[in-house]
Amino acid sequence: MTQVDELPADVTSWIDAVRYEEIADFPVERGYIWTACASVENANPLFWDDDVAAEVTGGPIAPPSMLSTWFRPHSWAPGQETQRLPLQVHFDLKDRLELPEAVMTDNTITFHEPVRPSDIITTRQRLRSVSPEKTTKLGTGRFWVIDVEYHNQRGELVGVESWTGFGYRRGER
Repeated sequence: MTQVDELPADVTSWIDAVRYEEIADFPVERGYIWTACASVENANPLFWDDDVAAEVTGGPIAPPSMLSTWFRPHSWAPGQETQRLPLQVHFDLKDRLELPEAVMTDNTITFHEPVRPSDIITTRQRLRSVSPEKTTKLGTGRFWVIDVEYHNQRGELVGVESWTGFGYRRGER
């Protein structure tokens, strides 16, 4: 590994460490579920009909595709002094590694227990890896993989989103 490939010690310490464990600002709510389903004309009775939901999943659930909805920070809230950013580890890496540009190149979601109305979702972020410097058509930078884990108030894992990003400096090819 060359000097330019070496990660700062603090960034190395972030790998596999839990960062930014946060509780959602609001509980899972059926109004959000119905609005999301209506916006894409999702008529699946599992999300609309309590009898069907009871028979199939033991009660109402949220569409799995809504997993990140329960943690998207509002741009403003009473008493909030700074705006929270989703995927904060990504922005930390950009700042610490002095990589002003970034794109997300891949996103994979693995679902576990269903999310149900009134659940309170907690998230935490884990940096899984950071590559040595690479040069692409965009510029020179590093790829990184971040997992966002989602748990309900019972501590059950409800899903994991894995993000691959590429932070880079333009013009260095």
